Amino acid sequence: MKKAFQHSVSVIMAFLVLFSTFSFTVDKHFCGSLLVDKAIFSEAETCGMEMEASAETSCCTNEKVAVKGQDELKHQFDSLDLNQQLFLTGFFHSYLFVFEDFSEEIVPFRNYSPPFLVKDIQLVDQVFLI
Repeated sequence: MKKAFQHSVSVIMAFLVLFSTFSFTVDKHFCGSLLVDKAIFSEAETCGMEMEASAETSCCTNEKVAVKGQDELKHQFDSLDLNQQLFLTGFFHSYLFVFEDFSEEIVPFRNYSPPFLVKDIQLVDQVFLI
């Protein structure tokens, strides 16, 4: 239960950091005071009225709202003091060695050849595995 809670909190915090640094633009198209269309990341579709009317007497307006994400999460390694730098380098160095690949098994008797059998001991002693 405790581990599941920690995992869910860490995922929520990761998404919070992701969305707080995320920038986007909202585009709105109004015809008079009526909102016709709004779009995120693209241009809003128009109602077609601005083609017929001249630019001075047009009743349509476009509004763009830009939401800028924060840039304060960027840190430089040089801005840390010596103790913090030593801690981070030691932490990352030890963390990388946690994921070392030990898939190759060490077999100490790989080059050992068994002795030559002169007689079959099971037949001589009449002992058989059933």
